[in-house]
Amino acid sequence: MKNIARYAYLFLLLPVLGLGAGSNPQLDPKRIVNESNGFLKEREPEMTAEEYALYEKVATMLPTQPEFALKLLEAMVNEKEPPSPAFEFILGNVYFSTGQTDRAEASYRSAINRYPTFLRGWSNLGVLYYTADRFTEAIPCFSKSITLGDRDPTTFGLLGYCLERTGNVVAAEMAYMQALAGDPASANWMEGLLRIYVQGKQYARAESLVKNLIKDHPAETRHWLTYANILLADNRKLEAIALLEASATTGVAGTEELALLADLYAEQGLYREALAIYQKVLVPSPALGEHKLLTFAQALIAGGRAQEAKAVLAALPKELTPEGRLTWLQARSDLFAAQKKWPEARQELQELLKLAPLNGKALLSLGFAYAAEGDTPRATFAFEAAANTPGGAYRACLELANIELRNRHYDKCVEYLDKALHIEKTPAIEDYLARVKTLTAKSAD
Repeated sequence: MKNIARYAYLFLLLPVLGLGAGSNPQLDPKRIVNESNGFLKEREPEMTAEEYALYEKVATMLPTQPEFALKLLEAMVNEKEPPSPAFEFILGNVYFSTGQTDRAEASYRSAINRYPTFLRGWSNLGVLYYTADRFTEAIPCFSKSITLGDRDPTTFGLLGYCLERTGNVVAAEMAYMQALAGDPASANWMEGLLRIYVQGKQYARAESLVKNLIKDHPAETRHWLTYANILLADNRKLEAIALLEASATTGVAGTEELALLADLYAEQGLYREALAIYQKVLVPSPALGEHKLLTFAQALIAGGRAQEAKAVLAALPKELTPEGRLTWLQARSDLFAAQKKWPEARQELQELLKLAPLNGKALLSLGFAYAAEGDTPRATFAFEAAANTPGGAYRACLELANIELRNRHYDKCVEYLDKALHIEKTPAIEDYLARVKTLTAKSAD
């Protein structure tokens, strides 16, 4: 049981803390920019009477005819007198809405340079940098906006995300908490804070957040997977299994959740349950299901569970990927070898080598099969072939050294050990080589 658990754990689907920096918050930057077209009295620059008259004329066109509105606004810029900072801000918004981000940046920059306390000028410039993944540049813009009095949760949240992406997790945590204080139900900012808690191994806080996310968004499968990984990181495997079982029973579980559940079943020795779930994975994701079943079978064989391995191999579909077929043939050979059915094991390997003549593992296995049957010449031939492959050279050289030692061909044994040590140096093989060289010297005397 311990052996199979050790092997099964190696193929858990996801690293426990593989949450990464997360995807961008699900926001509409254009909406943020467009909603800023009105002006804050006494805190922002004002337009001239002429600019305001034009603005009133084009304001209704901005949502539906931004290109035409832009032409009218640009006509004003061509006049000798430079436009007001307020007018440049509106012009920047229209440039942003039409995808002309370089011009939008220039307009926003000009507006805040001429009017440094222009709150939404800073905020919109931050949004522009955020949408371009220029997070380092976005941070001072959002910070300045907040310093000037912006208390919008979105501004705090975007600042938190940019800080997170640049590695400043302490400040990011504070910004996310400010965002959640103003908008407690926001999944974007909860997920941001969740990532920081997981990264910092603050599992109790992370668990509290992910529970709320599941409560508010029960159909979002990734929240279930995140919760399971938090439980695994906290060494609460049985609770993780129960959680994933619940997601599978309710139909929420996706491919990744099912695969992780099957991996955990396998680790706990629940082989039938693992097989049943792996077969479910085959339906939405044949390639992943195939890989999981083959890895499971190999782990069972290594753990001495021949009958269970046979059942897993039988559950695989008839049509396999080219790589999957090679692994399947190798696994069948390993299963026969475990049962000491050498002719059957060789038959599977010969079929495999027809498809992949330079498969180092198959050539090694063929050599072992011949050696087990006492056919030293054929075993030597197979090992020599394996010694010329990247995947089998090291072990093949050691097996050939052993054969030559038994035959008292000490010089040949030294040659193969030298080749092995060029591939991988280990104290055991170096000691082996030293002892054989002693025998070589004695035989020379």
